[in-house]
Amino acid sequence: MATPTLNMPDDRRLEELGQDVVAAAYLKGRFVLRSGAVSSYYFDKYMLTTRPAILRRIAEALAAMVPPETDRLAGPELGAVPLATAVSLELGLPCLFVRKQAKGYGTADGFEGEIYPGERIVVIEDVLTTGSEAIRSARALRDLGANVTEILGVIDREEGAAASLAAAGFHFRALFTKSSLGL
Repeated sequence: MATPTLNMPDDRRLEELGQDVVAAAYLKGRFVLRSGAVSSYYFDKYMLTTRPAILRRIAEALAAMVPPETDRLAGPELGAVPLATAVSLELGLPCLFVRKQAKGYGTADGFEGEIYPGERIVVIEDVLTTGSEAIRSARALRDLGANVTEILGVIDREEGAAASLAAAGFHFRALFTKSSLGL
């Protein structure tokens, strides 16, 4: 299935989106991250994905980054599920959701949705620190026979995710970095 190519938002619109992302989701304080590290700031991804006006604009911008040869999108549970869904709706591409662990009932699958060997899949992520969840999800998809062509994130905290993803053999781009947001 061919993906329509959308234009990236112009610099002004992307800058405005970045400002809205910071205003909605950037918190200061003491936070324990998924990695276990302690941080003086936190991006609350749910403040982005539960606000339709922001989610729509993020989905448009991410959709413009999806390579045209993509067959399917994937979102790791739980934070990236609304992102993958929104980008799926934007592009008309099917998506699937990668579980943190296989469910212990029903189909007992480690994912929800369809996946076929050889499909070219783009993994959509929210906020990346080390990239470990994106790597785990991409490897799980690869183990199912998919070709993970890219991992796209909303925010790269610039704390090792890009290097970890590259070392694991995955191409990664983020809509924003901590630096590009002026933080």
